[in-house]
Parts: sequence; structure tokens; C-alpha cells
Amino acid sequence: MSIGSVGAVGGELHEQRPAQQSLGTAAARNLATTTKSVPQMQEITSRWLLRMLPWVQVEGGAYRVNRRLTYTVGDGRVTFVQTGDRVAVVPAELGELPALRGFEDEAALAELANRCEQRTYEAGRPLAEAGTPADRVILLAHGRVEQIGEGPYGDETVVDVLADGAYLGEASLTDADAVWQYTARAATACTVLVLTRDDVLNLADRAESLRSHLAGFAALPAQRTNTYGEAAIDLSAGHVGEAVVPHTFVDYDLSPREYELSVAQTVLKIHSRVADLYNQPMNQTEQQLRLTVEALRERQEDELVNNREFGLLANCDYSQRLQPHDGAPTPDDLDELLSRRRGSKLFLAHPKAIAAFGRECNRRGLVPGTVEVGGSQVPAWRGVPIFPCSKIPITAARTTSIICMRTGEADQGVIGLQQAGIPDEIEPSLSVRFMGINEQAIISYLVTAYYSAAVLVPDALGVLENVEVGRRG
Repeated sequence: MSIGSVGAVGGELHEQRPAQQSLGTAAARNLATTTKSVPQMQEITSRWLLRMLPWVQVEGGAYRVNRRLTYTVGDGRVTFVQTGDRVAVVPAELGELPALRGFEDEAALAELANRCEQRTYEAGRPLAEAGTPADRVILLAHGRVEQIGEGPYGDETVVDVLADGAYLGEASLTDADAVWQYTARAATACTVLVLTRDDVLNLADRAESLRSHLAGFAALPAQRTNTYGEAAIDLSAGHVGEAVVPHTFVDYDLSPREYELSVAQTVLKIHSRVADLYNQPMNQTEQQLRLTVEALRERQEDELVNNREFGLLANCDYSQRLQPHDGAPTPDDLDELLSRRRGSKLFLAHPKAIAAFGRECNRRGLVPGTVEVGGSQVPAWRGVPIFPCSKIPITAARTTSIICMRTGEADQGVIGLQQAGIPDEIEPSLSVRFMGINEQAIISYLVTAYYSAAVLVPDALGVLENVEVGRRG
């Protein structure tokens, strides 16, 4: 046995370690200057929406969107409440039907809601047949319904796809000779509420308010409108000789919508001792502010997508909301989304929706193109870039939405609203204000961002809803 290798102490064997011959790394680090990164943050995303929206300067904190006079035709959605397996329509929501728009008798609306009969349809079953008398309104509580028409060569074609909140047969309430223009067929299992014309007329016999409202609706003269519901402008073209040229004027909406700038704020607190002593090699106050501003910008983009007052998803016109023909987002669906507007500038989709679209393209043997935006290669369809946006929600049913829009004031598109030049501004429409130091020597800064978004005309923004992202081919 070599001396100094193993020894016996108290009957136990112990290994004898050799004496240390150089300075250990743990001790050496106390004298070394560590190379370090600035604080990192997983919440930061690409924020393409903030980068691609044209931002318009708003003086006075509000932006008014003036439009031509548009006659509302009641093309909203009906809301339901569910209790177990029973579904009921919210009585006031029956006012979304054109014949009941503006009708405010709560008791009569409640009676009509109680008369709605719940029915279920399996996938593939027809809800109504084209050419047959229309004697009822069908309110779609849940599911997808295809409107089937006849193609130019006599074959069946899907004219439209309806989803939760839609309705069919609204003309039956006031027209005894109404017929179904299309066959309505359940694409998935559907739950609907049915309100018959007989039920409405029976109640009208007893309720004077409903009877007079329906009579007044039937007596209203048909408004002369263009295909977008705007008050018509009388024009004459192709005439010869001394024809009388029509007189006209452009009527404006008397109650234009105003968008007020929204706000996102927080108070950043930093102890004065940290701000004074711990600023090498990087300034603590600057890093705290940098991360706070990043979080504020993330919240701003989330609000621009999801806010109920001005967010893109909530403010898309119902006529510009589409349903996928087969659940998953296909090239056909994006083509239809593009066809609803001129000059589409961009798509916005959750990354999982982009992946689902890619799978559908692979299934068809198609390769989506790419375009260069700001030095980055971005996937595109028909030359329109598809930007990822994780702020678009995915529901528990694994469905999401894809947004398509035209942007800019000159193109009557979607614009962002801000007010640059505010006091203590560090970025356009974002300020950092010193609020003082309290008794605990804590410095406070008020960090504020002002923003909003406006849709100048309805067809500037379209949404493909209920897109499935979990389907595997």
C-alpha cells in the first residue's frame, strides 16, 4: 500500500485526496468580470399587427368614421342561453330578425321566445328544401349548416355555410307566399330553434303592439340601395339626345361611429438604492422600463385583436364572416376570404392555424409561396402574406379564426389610431412619467400607451371563423 493513498481510522477506510495545486474555479469567479446578457423575456412575440398597421395621428383623443347612409337590414346574430341540454333564445335577440327590428315590447318578445321549439338534426339531414313553402324561421343555436343551390350545369353547389347565431327563413314572418330559395342541410350535428309564422300571427292577434309593428313593417316602402345597403345615388348612362338627367345627392350617416383612444397603463417601481448602486454594466432602470414596455406592447396587440369595443374579431361585419367548408382551413377558404375584398394586404392567423393550412396544402400537393417583409421571409397565399399572431384565441373545441384585411386610409381599410407627441413620450403614443419617490425610497414611473383601431368600411376586414386546428390528415 502506498503511503498517503488509503488509511485506516477507527477501523474505517478513507481515501486521502491529493493536496490542491492551483486556484479553484469557484474562488476565481469572485475576481472575474462575468459576461452576461440583458434580462430576457419569453412573452415577446413578433407583433406583426403593430408593425403592419398604418398608424393615424388622432388629435383630441377620438377618430370619427363618416360613411354614406346605410340602411340596416338586421343581419346580426342571435344569442342563446343553454341549461343542460336545453337551449333558449334571449328574447331581446329576436330583434335581430328584420321583421322584428326595433320592436321593444319585452312581454311579447318573451312570449315569442317561449314558443320557439328546439330540434336537433344529424349531419346530412335537410332542415329545409328549396322551392317548398317557407313557414318558419330557423335559429341556429349550434352546429354548421350548408345552403345548397343549383350550379350552372344542374349540379349541387354550396352557396354559403352558416354557423352558431345565424338564422334562416326570416321572410316567412311577413310573407305568406315565401318559399325557401336554397336547401338547408346540416353539415354537422345541429341544434336549432324553430319559430313558425302561425305562432307569430296567433300572438299578433292578441298583442296590439306586435300587430301594429308587423303591419308597419309590411307597409314600409322598399329603400333604394346599392348592393352594400347604402342609399342609392341616381345616375344615368348610355342615353342619347335630350334625355332628362336625374338629380341626386349623397346622403351621410347621421350618427357616425367615433373611436376613442384606449389606454394601457402600469406603475413601475424601482428602489432608489438599486437605481443608484447596481447600474454596471447595465442600467437597472433602463432594463426595467424596457421589459415593461415590451409587456405593454404585447397587451396592446392583444387588445387590438380581442377588445369588445374596437378589436378586429369583435368589429368584423357579419356579412364578412365566413365559415370553412370542411372545418380545416383550405386554399378554397382563403380564396373566398380574399374574394370578399379588394386589395387585401395581409392575413393574420394563429401559428397553429398556419400549420393546419400548410397540412391542407400538402394534402393537395400545393406549395404556398413566400414574400419578403422587412427582411424576413413570410408564408403567403396568392401573394398576400400570412403573419403569425398568437393573440388570436384558440377555443376549447380547438377552433380559431383567420383574419384578412385591407389597410390604410387611402384604401378605406383598417387603420391603427394613436396620438404621438404626448408629454414624456419615449415612443409614439407611449410615455413614461416620473411620479416621485415615497417614504420607502421607492421611485415610481407611470408607463402609458394610447391606441385604438378603426375599420373604415365593412369590407375592409374579413374573418374566417371556426377553423379547426387539431385535425390530422
